[in-house]
Amino acid sequence: METAHPSQDTDGPARRNVWVLVAAQAILGAQMPMIFTVAGLAGKQLAPNACLATLSISVMVIGSMLSANPLSALMARFGRRTGFIVGALGGALGGAVAAYGLSIASFPLFLVGAFLSGVYQSSQGFFRFAAADSASDAFRPKAISWVMAGGLLSAVVGPELVKVTAKSFAVPFMGTYMAVIGLNAVGVFLFAGLKIPKPIQHKGPAGGRSRMEMLRSPRILVAVIVGTVSYALMNLVMTSSPLAVVGCGFHTADAANVVTGHVLAMFIPSFFTGHLIARIGVERVMAIGLVILAGAGIVAMAGVQLENFYLALILLGIGWNFGFIGATAMLTGAHSAEERGRMQGLNDFLVFGGVTLASFSSGGLMNCSGGSVQAGWQAVNLAMLPFLVLAGGALIWLALRPKDRAI
Repeated sequence: METAHPSQDTDGPARRNVWVLVAAQAILGAQMPMIFTVAGLAGKQLAPNACLATLSISVMVIGSMLSANPLSALMARFGRRTGFIVGALGGALGGAVAAYGLSIASFPLFLVGAFLSGVYQSSQGFFRFAAADSASDAFRPKAISWVMAGGLLSAVVGPELVKVTAKSFAVPFMGTYMAVIGLNAVGVFLFAGLKIPKPIQHKGPAGGRSRMEMLRSPRILVAVIVGTVSYALMNLVMTSSPLAVVGCGFHTADAANVVTGHVLAMFIPSFFTGHLIARIGVERVMAIGLVILAGAGIVAMAGVQLENFYLALILLGIGWNFGFIGATAMLTGAHSAEERGRMQGLNDFLVFGGVTLASFSSGGLMNCSGGSVQAGWQAVNLAMLPFLVLAGGALIWLALRPKDRAI
């Protein structure tokens, strides 16, 4: 049973929770690079139109977006552990339905499985918030970074499992989705070790600001914008990268290796991102992340050699890490404990809403722009520009505000 009142005297309990969440990020998180590697390729063999090849990823992100607020409310009432177990069960069911859809060559059923997988993806997004729940102000950025760093192992395990499972059944990629079921089953047992205090339940009207009042707070607004842009642009490019790699004459194993490099780059910086935030400030870290994301687009547009794919996706991962962890740290420091459930659910609803649009756009730009793989890949990366301008402008606006008004 999770206790009702956290101790503020030490970060010992917070560190214990961080290690559980690191393990969850590493093991359950492996399903995300697995799905991102094979979903577009599996969709291409099932979809009636090539423009719909990445639709399953878009549907998964819709599932994440629609799950964010219900999961946040569930965690606010029953605790983080309950919400994370529900997420793992959703992921397992999604893997089973997708595998069955592949076995009978049903694209609609494959999409249903993708939607259910989105429940897990949404719950994984709350790992970083859970790390901050019982942490002191000083430990909070490091706790978030360490949990994100747990994705380092998933970056290796996920693509390697794809190589082993993609052709392990007569139906291509069915084995990959079967492996996803097993990863989620492990996660259900992992969360038994999580001990995060439940938020205090208020009688009558909920305490704190309303959602709209919180969004009018400059720091919350900028955190949401930068977090959404960072995650959406990462998804925009990563969704299309396996199709681009294979379409340019390389192999599925090459696509898996590129995804490995990308996911490693997403999580390796987490070992020092929290320290960097403490040293130079969260705003500067977020700005550096946006510059690196722009660099990823430039490298991708410079050519379609394998080294271009590797470098672009590595820069994409680093830029996402700085932008997204920075935005999370800014957000968690800008709302109170009683506002946590409302704000975090709203934040992830907006983030995954942006990711949904990016995912839909990725498939259309990649497969239906210019008549060639190279032209589609150029279009995907060029589409990053206006959103980078939006996020960069938001950071500049926050920096120019008087300090006593920038809260």
